[in-house]
Amino acid sequence: MPTTTEAIRFNKKGFKKETLLHLYEQLLKPRLIEEKMLNLLRQGRISKWFSGIGQEAIAVGAACALLPEEFIFTMHRNLGVFTARDIPLDRLFCQWQGKRLGYTKGRDRSFHFGAMEHHIVGMISHLGPQLSLAAGVALAHKMQRENRVSLAFTGEGATSQGEFHEALNVAAVWKLPVIFIIENNGYGLSTTANEQYACENLTDRAAGYGMRSAQIDGNNILEVYAAIRQIAAELRENPEPFLLECRTFRMRGHEEASGTKYVPKALMDAWAKKDPLDNYEQWLLEQGLLTRPAAAELRERFKKEILRAVEVMFHEPEPAPDTAEELQDVYAPAPAAEGPSGPARDLRFIDAITEGLREAMQRHPQLVLMGQDIAEYGGVFKITQGFVDDFGKERVRNTPLCESAIVGIGLGLSLKGMKSMIEMQFADFVTCGFNQIVNNLAKLHWRWGRQADVVVRMPTGGGAGAGPFHSQSNEAWFTHVPGLKVVFPSTPEDAKGLLLAAFEDPNPVLFFEHKALYRSENGPVPEGFYTTPIGKARQVRQGNQVSIITYGMGVRWAALAASELQLDADIVDLRSLVPLDYDAISATVKRTNRVLILHEDTLFGGIGGEIAAWISEHLFEHLDAPVLRAASLDTPVPFAIPLEQNFFPLERMKEQLTRLMAY
Repeated sequence: MPTTTEAIRFNKKGFKKETLLHLYEQLLKPRLIEEKMLNLLRQGRISKWFSGIGQEAIAVGAACALLPEEFIFTMHRNLGVFTARDIPLDRLFCQWQGKRLGYTKGRDRSFHFGAMEHHIVGMISHLGPQLSLAAGVALAHKMQRENRVSLAFTGEGATSQGEFHEALNVAAVWKLPVIFIIENNGYGLSTTANEQYACENLTDRAAGYGMRSAQIDGNNILEVYAAIRQIAAELRENPEPFLLECRTFRMRGHEEASGTKYVPKALMDAWAKKDPLDNYEQWLLEQGLLTRPAAAELRERFKKEILRAVEVMFHEPEPAPDTAEELQDVYAPAPAAEGPSGPARDLRFIDAITEGLREAMQRHPQLVLMGQDIAEYGGVFKITQGFVDDFGKERVRNTPLCESAIVGIGLGLSLKGMKSMIEMQFADFVTCGFNQIVNNLAKLHWRWGRQADVVVRMPTGGGAGAGPFHSQSNEAWFTHVPGLKVVFPSTPEDAKGLLLAAFEDPNPVLFFEHKALYRSENGPVPEGFYTTPIGKARQVRQGNQVSIITYGMGVRWAALAASELQLDADIVDLRSLVPLDYDAISATVKRTNRVLILHEDTLFGGIGGEIAAWISEHLFEHLDAPVLRAASLDTPVPFAIPLEQNFFPLERMKEQLTRLMAY
């Protein structure tokens, strides 16, 4: 818990009078806004408030010390960043109240938004992930030779999260110009610091990352401003991360409903004497830099400005629901597909992916590939072999084993207008980056209109006796998440075309590629650039007896079973799982009136259940038999080959087809 409760000592050496008074104004404004909001809360006119009273010097000092175009990633108690960056108060207040004039059309709350024109990205509820986004922006600064820094806030409680470690570790290894600020205010909601971590000072952790650090009095506006200004200047010239611990105290509850009864009164009284605004104002008066009439006049001017914005907030109507707009805003508009123009030649599935990556790297000079062992080694499947020689180590980056941070860094690159690809060494390992994908990549455009231009490649599936941690088909985890696109090619031509389409699409795309197809599936692949449309199924073969709707390895199994059973099967390769091609599904059902849905994923909760439900709901009158499914056993993927073959759905699919035809 912070114990720095001695008096604040200000030193004006090196500061111009204009700067000293500007910092005072920037401290005063958020305090007056907070006082107004607390009054409105007591009156029942607003519903919730997260107070930063007592901590303003950190936010204000940081925002004033950085250049206006340098990104700041904020937390709950960083109102001073927003006011120092001159965000319009009417829009800011409307954001807090869920009004359309805010920054998220009423879709998100308080500071959970970004304002790109002000170079602010608001807080992420999971706390740690924003550190990785800041590292991604810093990587963009470094790669573009911009001599700029990014800055991210976190609290002492969030330093216990895994992503704190991941973000700092990657930033240190890659020497990224990012300042990580810990606002150590003593309590994670009600949990004291000694229940959060065992080290004496959080700056002690920096040594483990090979990173410089410092601890300062977070209530001293001049110390905060001077420290961050100096650190930022150094990092612009010599990129590296810096960990800055600002000791402060939270004078009110985590949010107002929490209260502060768990805080010892003596501790509260001691920190009340260190109020950053009161102390600084008194010092300015003593130094003759500020007069009481000038201070009173400034307060009155700010209060009038705040009151005008409050009136706008209350006069702004509640947002009117518009279902079409809600659905439309989940995804950013994507370009139309471009057909092939070059001749085709026979390629393996794996070579088609390599060629697609190469085409994308040539087409998009700011595309960055990231993944474990993908550089000189070429990846465990050798898909990127030789890419370092052709594109350099800046664009083809080996990563530490920090899946979550790397996905977050990819999103940070997107904030700067760059593209990225993250290779999960195996699709199974995506669990370590799950939060960044489903909560941040997926929701960003819908929340505040910024695209997440990230492709996540997912080597997936079994067949090699690799056991339960290297063989899963986990695509259904992501088809349930609005904002993600999920593709799963089965041919070399589609592998290249869909991969290139994923890079052209400004939305996050999860690109599943079946490992067993890598070197066993050959086919014609056009030369040059082309894209296969995401959201359009492929008609593998037409038939009249039964429809088999499938994707990935299921396409091969479907053709094999239809041949063995001598069925005139209509086989549809979905290719895209989100969005689904409902027109193709409808057409095949109407052609045959009997449907089997097949996938390698386990049965319960697989996408086959969703498709079956849609067919039953919309095409019931066209069915001559129940919609059947064939899928893998509802167990983890076993290691021994005989057990793995039994796990797969091939034999059960044949039984289901026989049953379906006999109905």
